[in-house]
Amino acid sequence: MRVFSIPMRVRFRGIAVREGMLIRGDAGWGEWSPFLEYGSRESLQWLRCAREAAAGDWPAPVRDRVPVNVTVPVLSPEDAHALVARSGCRTAKVKVADATATLADDQARLEAVRDALGPDGLIRVDANGAWDVETALTVLPLLERAAGGLEYVEQPCAAVEDLAIVRRRTNIRVAADESIRRAEDPYRVKELEAADIAVLKVQPLGGVRACLRIAEDIGLPTVVSSALETSVGLAAGVALAAALPELEHASGLATVGMLADDVADHRLQAVDGYVPVHRPEVSEEHLARCAAAPDREAHWLARLAEVRAVEKDLPS
Repeated sequence: MRVFSIPMRVRFRGIAVREGMLIRGDAGWGEWSPFLEYGSRESLQWLRCAREAAAGDWPAPVRDRVPVNVTVPVLSPEDAHALVARSGCRTAKVKVADATATLADDQARLEAVRDALGPDGLIRVDANGAWDVETALTVLPLLERAAGGLEYVEQPCAAVEDLAIVRRRTNIRVAADESIRRAEDPYRVKELEAADIAVLKVQPLGGVRACLRIAEDIGLPTVVSSALETSVGLAAGVALAAALPELEHASGLATVGMLADDVADHRLQAVDGYVPVHRPEVSEEHLARCAAAPDREAHWLARLAEVRAVEKDLPS
């Protein structure tokens, strides 16, 4: 087991440094990097994903590359334009509704992204559950106009019941993320017809095979997204996207560039809007360079012990 700590190039999701643990098994390395606010029970799903990866228990791929979107954090319009233009991607996911930005800021960022993509590119926005229903219904038409059309809005409201209301009252497609990965019952999205698209992240949902089962049971078009992982963690997301029978939308797996460094020799990066399906090699040089300080290593080892204790107490 090795604990890593890597600075972010741009603060995203309130995170300036990405931390986690790599776990080695018979087939190689798996990543365990639950966000710090996740409790032990939630973090157990992330650990199961890491074990699956380390054991090499991934299904066979049905494609050799995966189309991806460029992720646009809260940047100035100029920086957002430059990021999208150099990405090579034809789809952009734009963070909106952040506490550090105004609606006018979001509109300006979307206009810049549209200019960089051109008229044929696709733009999706992610509100991370920040709005109530009425705010979502007021703001979404303004953002759609600024973007020149939206592919979908991801998690406009926190509650799945509110997602269902927004979906019924807008012509913009709704994608569910937190309502699946952080919900006691991820299938409520299907029961309430609360979304048009399911966003799946392999670590929070317990691994590639668990996500395949959820995708089949929910029966919605699937977007595979990352949880700000290193190339090791991203490889699990790519394995999921590669194994899905159908892949209608670009995946959110072009995020390794948001990290200032990586544990792999060759980063799992997008080329011309696609990420190749392969498992990156981890080097001792990169592991040493990204190693966490002793106090942070102790934190993660203690956290792992807590998660294992929770697992031990679960019914068999």
